[in-house]
Amino acid sequence: MIDKRPFESLGHANHGWLNARHHFSFADYYDPSRMSWGALRVWNDDEIAAGAGFPPHPHEDMEIITYVRKGAITHQDSMGNKGRTGAGDVQVMSAGTGVRHAEYNLEPEQTTLFQIWIMPRERGGQPSWGAKPFPKGDRSGKFVTLASGFAEDEDALPIRADARVLGATLKAGESVTHQVGANRHAYLVPAVGTIEIDGERVNARDGAALTSGQTYTITAIEDAEIVLVDSE
Repeated sequence: MIDKRPFESLGHANHGWLNARHHFSFADYYDPSRMSWGALRVWNDDEIAAGAGFPPHPHEDMEIITYVRKGAITHQDSMGNKGRTGAGDVQVMSAGTGVRHAEYNLEPEQTTLFQIWIMPRERGGQPSWGAKPFPKGDRSGKFVTLASGFAEDEDALPIRADARVLGATLKAGESVTHQVGANRHAYLVPAVGTIEIDGERVNARDGAALTSGQTYTITAIEDAEIVLVDSE
C-alpha cells in the first residue's frame, strides 16, 4: 500500500552548483524499479547555488512543474516569458511541440526546489508557461490544488495531464486524508517536517508511493509542508 523511498536511497548527483536527488531514474541515475509512478516521470529535489542555474536547454511533450521551497528561481524561455518564482510558489511549463528554457538562481542564497515532470495526456500542442503564488496560510490543515489538468480546478495552474499537484501545511498533530482513486497513482513528499501515513513514518524529503483504491490518513508528527501528485 505504501512504498517508502527514504531520502538516502534516492539517486544522487552533485555537480557543485547543483546538488540533486532523484526519486526516479534520471540522467546518470538508473533504477529499473524506479522509472515512473503512473504518469509521474520525474521528481527531482534540487539545491541550486547562488548565482548558478540551468542554461538554455530544450524540452518537448512533458508537463514540468517547479515547486520552490527556499529562495527563488528566475525563468526565461524561447516563447519570450520571463518570471521569478519565490518560496512556496509554483510555476508550470507545458513543453508541447518544443520549447527552450533557462532556470537561474539569481538570489544571494541557495535555492531549493522540487522539479516534477508529468507525462501529458497527448503529444504536441502549443507550449506554454505560467506561475502563481500560493500562500501557505491558504493551505493550512488542508490540501490545495496547485496545478491541475481538470477544468473544475479553476484556481490551479493548468497542465495538460490527467493529474493534480496538491500542497498542504500541517501543524504538529494535524491530519488530512487523501483518497487515491481506482487506476490512479499518488506520490507524496514532505518538503519540511516528519509525517505518518497510516502509521508509516515518512521523514522530510522522503518519498512515498501510494497505491490506488485506498484512502490514506496523513498526520504531522511535527510542523510539515507536503507536496503530493495524483495522476493516472
